[in-house]
Amino acid sequence: MLDIKFIREHSEEVKENIKMKFQDEKLKLVDEVLSLDEQWRKEKFNSDLIRKERNQISEAINQAKKKKDEKKAKELIIKAKDIPEKIKKIEEKTEELENKIRVLLMRIPNIISKNVPLGKSDKENKVVKIVGKPSKMNFEIKSHGELIEQLQLGDFESSSRVSGTGFYYIEGEIALLNQALLNYARDIMVKKGFRYVETPLLLREEIIDKVTDLNDKTQQIYIVDDEPRMALIGTSEHSLIGRFVDQEISEQKLPIKHTSYSMCFRKEIGAHGIDERGLYRTHQFNKIEMIVICLPEESESFFNEMQNITVEIFKNLEIPIRVLQICSGDLGDLKYEQVDIEAFSPRRNNYFELGSCSNLTDAQARKLNIHTRVKSERIIPHTLNNTALASSRALVALLENHQQKNGSVKIPKVLWKYTGFKEIKAKK
Repeated sequence: MLDIKFIREHSEEVKENIKMKFQDEKLKLVDEVLSLDEQWRKEKFNSDLIRKERNQISEAINQAKKKKDEKKAKELIIKAKDIPEKIKKIEEKTEELENKIRVLLMRIPNIISKNVPLGKSDKENKVVKIVGKPSKMNFEIKSHGELIEQLQLGDFESSSRVSGTGFYYIEGEIALLNQALLNYARDIMVKKGFRYVETPLLLREEIIDKVTDLNDKTQQIYIVDDEPRMALIGTSEHSLIGRFVDQEISEQKLPIKHTSYSMCFRKEIGAHGIDERGLYRTHQFNKIEMIVICLPEESESFFNEMQNITVEIFKNLEIPIRVLQICSGDLGDLKYEQVDIEAFSPRRNNYFELGSCSNLTDAQARKLNIHTRVKSERIIPHTLNNTALASSRALVALLENHQQKNGSVKIPKVLWKYTGFKEIKAKK
C-alpha cells in the first residue's frame, strides 16, 4: 500500500507505474484518492480551526471568571456547548473519508523496481540464471506420481475418496524423504542466521487482509466461517509478518530474520493438465518459509541473499534449476520485485516453479501499520519473503531427476543423515 503523501506528490509516477503493470482500469483510482484526500484535508483544516476556537473560548472563560465577569463567562459557556457536536460531526466525516481512501489505496499497486522487465504475462518473464545441467537419461522417464505408486509408497485413490482432488497420502520412504527435505532446509536456514519460529496456522481474517494481495485472498485463502472469522494460512509468511501488526519495532531489533515450517492451505490449484494426480498441485502442503523485516536501505541486499539461499539448497540436492525474473504484468500488486526459482523436469524437458522470493518494500508493512524509529523519525521498514523449500514440489523435482532405469531413486548425499538410507529401491 502506497503512502497517500507519496501519491499527492508523485501522482503521475503512480499512474505511469500502473500503466507499466498493464492495469489501465486502475488509473481512475489515483484521481479518486486525490479527490477524497482533498476533501479530507479540508475537513481536517476545519477541525483544527474549531479546536483552536474551543481553546480560545476556554481561555476567555477563564479570564472572565478571574475578572468576576459572570455575564461574559455565561455567554462564552453557551457558545462553547455547540463545539463538541461540531467536532464530532467533522470527526465522523474525516473517519468516513479515511476508510474510503484506505480501500482505494489497497487497490493501487506498489511502485515496481527499475530492474523489473516490462511484460503483460508470465510468457515475458526473464531467465537470469541457470544452475546445474540436466542429466541425460537413456530410458523412459516416469512421472513422480507413477514412481510413487510403483514404489507402493503413496495412495492417491484414497486421498481423492476421503478429501477430494488436491490431497494425498504418502508413506514409508517417501514420507521420510519428505521430512528429510524439510529438516535439511530448516537446518540450512538456522545456519544462515534465521531464527526458527513455529506459528499459528489460523489467523483472523483482518490480518490476512493486511498481509496479502486482495486477489490472493479471493483465489487462495480458506476462510473458516465462524466468529471471529478466521483464515487458514497459505504460507507461514502470513503469520510471521502478521505477528508485528500495529507494532513499533525498535531499530536495535532490525533486521528481523525469521524462518518457519508450516502446513500450508490453498484453495486454488492452478492450471489443469500438469500432473494433477500426485504432489505437484495440492490444496495442502509443507513449506519452510523465510521473512525479513529491515531498514529500507537494506532490502535490496536481503533480496539477493534470500534467493541465493534457495539456489544453494537445490544445488546441494543436485537438482538443475533456473532463476526467473518476474515481469511487470505478472507481478503481484504488493510487490516491488520478485524472482521465481524453478526446477528442471526431465519428463517434460522444461522447468516448473519451486517457490518465489519477493521484496515488498514498505507496502506490506504500511498495510499492517508496522513502523520503527530512526533518530526519532518514524519510518516504515521494508519486508521480504522467500520460499526456502516447499517439500511436495521438491519431491517432484527430486524423484524425476534422481530416478534410475530400474525404477529406484537415488537420495542426494546431503539428505543421507536425515533419511537413514541412500536410495529407495525398486519393487520387484
